[in-house]
Amino acid sequence: MTATRVRELDALVIGAGFSGLYLNWRLRDTLGLDVQLIEAGDDVGGTWYWNRYPGARCDSESYMYCFAFDRDLMQDWEWSGKYPEQPEILRYLNHVADRFDLRRNIQFETRVTAAHFDETVNRWTVTTDGGDVYRCRYLITGIGCLSNGQIPEFPGRDRFQGEAYHTGSWPHEGVDFAGKRVAVVGTGSSGVQSIPVIAKQAEHLTVLQRTPQYMIPARHQTVDKAVLDEIKKDYDAIFEKARHSLGGFPYDIVDRSAMAFSDDERDAIFEEAWRAGGFKFVFSSFSDLRTNLAASEMAAEFIRNKIRETVNDPEVAEMLVPKDHPFGSKRTLIDTDYFETYNRSNVRLVDLNEAPLVEMTETGIRTEAELIEVDVIVYATGFDAMTGSFNRIDIRGRGGERLKDRWAAGPRTYLGLAVSGFPNMFMITGPGSPSVLTNMPIAIEQHCELVAETIDHLRKQELQLIEAERVAEDDWVEHVNKLAEPTMFMRANSWYLGANIPGKPRVFMPYCGGMGTYRAHCEKVVANGYEGFVLS
Repeated sequence: MTATRVRELDALVIGAGFSGLYLNWRLRDTLGLDVQLIEAGDDVGGTWYWNRYPGARCDSESYMYCFAFDRDLMQDWEWSGKYPEQPEILRYLNHVADRFDLRRNIQFETRVTAAHFDETVNRWTVTTDGGDVYRCRYLITGIGCLSNGQIPEFPGRDRFQGEAYHTGSWPHEGVDFAGKRVAVVGTGSSGVQSIPVIAKQAEHLTVLQRTPQYMIPARHQTVDKAVLDEIKKDYDAIFEKARHSLGGFPYDIVDRSAMAFSDDERDAIFEEAWRAGGFKFVFSSFSDLRTNLAASEMAAEFIRNKIRETVNDPEVAEMLVPKDHPFGSKRTLIDTDYFETYNRSNVRLVDLNEAPLVEMTETGIRTEAELIEVDVIVYATGFDAMTGSFNRIDIRGRGGERLKDRWAAGPRTYLGLAVSGFPNMFMITGPGSPSVLTNMPIAIEQHCELVAETIDHLRKQELQLIEAERVAEDDWVEHVNKLAEPTMFMRANSWYLGANIPGKPRVFMPYCGGMGTYRAHCEKVVANGYEGFVLS
């Protein structure tokens, strides 16, 4: 029997999305390390490789949803408009991979199944589903915050005889909805983006909604090539501002309370922000929408009235009006013609609160009120966010402790970057970091740069290990929770808290103190000799 060959590496990176590509360049091309990337897909792209559902689009503006590590790249790439769609983002990431020759050390169509820390040699042993075995000094995860799609265990789900798809693992050849009766289950981000597109293609569309959503119009037409060309002239300053901002955007954050204005004055400010569209509605209107329930309710009522103005049928409009959670307690969605779609004659809305879903049948979906017969079911039912992708890998640290067991009561990290008892393992935008509450490329670059600088420091100091201290980890978890406590985030059951996964602990997972504050904290940690870490 032939012994399995073990390949020795400096670093192994899991994932070839934004995080993996940038890490590859930083570690391989600037530090000269022997690096291997492992990617489940057959090419680069990460989230944008898998999420190809109709209407898939970024909700960060294009000129900020990109890398900033190479000035020529920033100047050369031309975005088509304000919010890039999935095919354009994937073209961009392929362009980056080509430009920096990043594929030559990526192993595609391979999943990491296990990663165990070997204390006898201070190395990680990593195995894949193809039987490959690697031994590396540094293990780095770039597996994404929203990359483990989940479909609830609806009774009879496997009985359905038609086509069924999850938005997070869409067929690369696309889906033809022409002449078909389609049901979309779920109205989160992917549902909101796909529903208007599917409605234009399908013979009939039924939307099954459990939670109405607050949405802000995207206003794609407000950014054209002339605007983007002007931005490029000041790109350095724009990105520097974004790096130290609240949400990773170069927006001027207003410091004013919604409570300090009359109704007419307040509505005028909301209206101006509404016309601008996107996240500017949050950042450029009032500063207390996320922390003051009364202010949040004022924004909520403004949006409810916009829904009522847009949707022709008053009964349908009231079904679409969010009433069970405050504005800002869940992810603020950016839409394109979502509410207008319900004015189409071939679209019907079903409220699952009024008639709960009972089961899937061979021919469709049965609620307590009716059997809805369809040809296609689209599950826009979200992801096991933040921790789901980690739980799919058998990660074991000191003494064979499983990361899944350590996180049984909720994820515990230091800076969202490291876990005590798991030396030389770094997580890019892990739980406890700003991640999903920011413009992701800004958060990703900050983490990747911090990891690369840390590894370089260890090499120069001839140190082998870096490990988070348990007390520092406990203090950071307490800090993350304390920041979240007074916000609207704690007033709703959302995937930020893991509430969309049955049995998952209710723990607020991202850091809501802002990208700039978080960056300053990390800089302080490094300046103080990697405070909270043990280096040996």
